[in-house]
Amino acid sequence: MRTLKKKNTLITGLPGTGKTTLIRKIAGALKSSNPSGFYTAEIREGSIRKGFELVSLTGERRLLSHTNIDSRHRVGKYRIDLDGFETFLDTIDFENPSAGPIIIDEIGKMECFSRKFIGLVENLLDSDKPVVAVVAMKGGGFPQKVKARHDIVLFELTRKNGDTIFEEILSLIQK
Repeated sequence: MRTLKKKNTLITGLPGTGKTTLIRKIAGALKSSNPSGFYTAEIREGSIRKGFELVSLTGERRLLSHTNIDSRHRVGKYRIDLDGFETFLDTIDFENPSAGPIIIDEIGKMECFSRKFIGLVENLLDSDKPVVAVVAMKGGGFPQKVKARHDIVLFELTRKNGDTIFEEILSLIQK
């Protein structure tokens, strides 16, 4: 009987617990392994959050969502630039054989408007490369499907356990 290795690591948690901060710290610690992927960054005007941008691990940036763009795709007050998101995904060389772990921030409602993104995530989770991804804590659909996979380890981040989870995730990936 074959043992299923849990090579995919998911991080979930409530808003404001530091999920993006943790995934950026993990990406930095794995730099010598040549990770590929992206994280999200808030767009703020003063103290008001206006949207999110995508940042690749090589530094490319693209708008994901904003309160002041025209789009039929919406999550709360944010409208999603779906075409821009899919164009951004094409700039990341997930298939590069010399690339190491895959970093994804995040598998959430906004990103899951894209069928292209869903297909990409499924392929990456099924690949030989380890994936470290932030996944939405609440809601159903694709994020729930990903959390139900048998080849994942799921960590719930709180404001108090970030350092412990960081060390555990690095240990899992570097095995």
